[in-house]
Amino acid sequence: MNLADLGNRICILGPSNSGKSTLANAIARKRGLEPVHLDLLHHLPNTDWEPRPKSEFVALHDAAIAGERWVMDGNYSVCMPQRFARATGLILLDISTSASLLRYFRRTLFEAKRHGALEGGRDSVKWDMIHHIAVVTPRNRQRYRTMFEELNLPKLRLTSVRAIKQCFRAWGLTLN
Repeated sequence: MNLADLGNRICILGPSNSGKSTLANAIARKRGLEPVHLDLLHHLPNTDWEPRPKSEFVALHDAAIAGERWVMDGNYSVCMPQRFARATGLILLDISTSASLLRYFRRTLFEAKRHGALEGGRDSVKWDMIHHIAVVTPRNRQRYRTMFEELNLPKLRLTSVRAIKQCFRAWGLTLN
C-alpha cells in the first residue's frame, strides 16, 4: 500500500509504546499533515500525566478531527466513532506485548525527548503503566483487530517492529 492511499485524515491505533506517535510525526512531515497526539489532548500539560475532564478531552478531540489534513495517533475508544467517521485511512500497529514493554523501558529510562511527550511532564517507570501494557492491552488486542477488520477504509496492519521499520523505508519516512 502507498502512503497516499490512506488519504489526508489518518488514524494510527495500537498498544501503548508501539511507536504510534513516532509514525504519526514521520507521516505528518512527509505528507504535510497536522500531527495530533491524543495523549496530549487527554492529559493536562505540566502534570505527571493527569487526565483532563472527559468533556474537555472530547471537545479537543472533536475540534481536531474537524480539520481536513491530519494524522492522529492514539486509541481512546470513547471518541472512536466520530474519529473513524472522519478518517480516510487507518494504520494498526499490532506489535507484541514484550516489544511494547521493551520500548516503554527504553523511552522512560534512556530518552530525554520523545515524540508525543507531554509538555512539562516527565516520563518515569510507573507500575500502572506496566500493568496497562502487560495486562490491559493484551485483553484489548482482539477488540482492536476486530474493529480494524470491520472498518471500510484503506488500512494497513503492521504486526512487528520490523514491519514498522520496513514501512518507514518503503514510504521514505524519517525520524526527524
